Amino acid sequence: MKVSGDENDYIGLVRGRQLASIERSQLTDCATDEDDAEGWCTEKFFRSFDVKIIRHTENEMEFDLIGIDAPLVNAFRRIILSEIPTMAVDRVEIINNTSILQDDFLAHRLGLIPIKVDPRLFAYRCKDDDDDGESREFDTVEFSLQIKCTKNFNAPKDSTAPSDIYLNRNVYSKHMVWNAVGTQNDMVSSAIRPVSEDILIAKLSPGQEIDLKMKCFKGIGRDHAKFSPVATVYYRLMPVIELTEEVAGKEAIRLQSCFSPGVIEIRNEEEKSIAKVASPRLDSLSRNYHRFPEFEDIVKMGLRKNHFIFTIESTGIIPPKLLFLEACDILSNKCKLFLEEIEMITDKL
Repeated sequence: MKVSGDENDYIGLVRGRQLASIERSQLTDCATDEDDAEGWCTEKFFRSFDVKIIRHTENEMEFDLIGIDAPLVNAFRRIILSEIPTMAVDRVEIINNTSILQDDFLAHRLGLIPIKVDPRLFAYRCKDDDDDGESREFDTVEFSLQIKCTKNFNAPKDSTAPSDIYLNRNVYSKHMVWNAVGTQNDMVSSAIRPVSEDILIAKLSPGQEIDLKMKCFKGIGRDHAKFSPVATVYYRLMPVIELTEEVAGKEAIRLQSCFSPGVIEIRNEEEKSIAKVASPRLDSLSRNYHRFPEFEDIVKMGLRKNHFIFTIESTGIIPPKLLFLEACDILSNKCKLFLEEIEMITDKL
């Protein structure tokens, strides 16, 4: 850490007799396509744009967006986070609750349990419909939860584990029972249920019980986080790592330890160990190589300005691939609406 220099280049932090300074970050090569002489055009975008799926599981997907600007990538992220609808518990009628959890706290926990149901089958509930409290098959999903903790008289005599000596000690999401409204059995291909059966809701002691009814409505994450279809969605720029000189022997092993596992690999060439850049995408940009003066002029690091690593972690309600496609449709509709508004204004002029 540097402690001297031009005051315009450093930020000083005084702590007693010591002076610590943090060097200001500098952005280089941060031009966008709009700065190019050719300018932005649709043909150029289609020519350079590419999508590569790197990893795809049931609830997680990592892919690369190449040849695109950050504002558009961030638009996808924000739409996935807050504008794709899901169904979530929104109304809780508590008939009896003798657990240690207060009613409002219990209702809040129930609202955060992801519900496995296609939200496209349901409509948004009108505010005027909330007054009558009636459930409708096209906008409401109902669940009930009835459970009571009792002593297990058949438990092993030498056991002291609460799970053995008590019945229904733990209340899980699997205890939520779906109550079909109207013809909902015909609307869905499989029973509506929580995404996971082992989500812990509460712990009960002997004699304590929970008896309640839940109503799930359609909503978006912008209204409440419980409606968000993702645990997280984020992106980062693709790191660029270049070795200007050959690094061999013990220095190669030392250089490998400066990066995240898998970034630098050691290859045996010409009877000596040589450090090579294997996978820059695994790097966390820690820049630990600055601790060793011998690597200062050998390692060059940067970020590729139009290459984004995009990661979606779904809650399990909607597959991550469909989430991104849905975000594309929403953004496309927003653009169409914006163009229509411009045409209307233009016609009035």
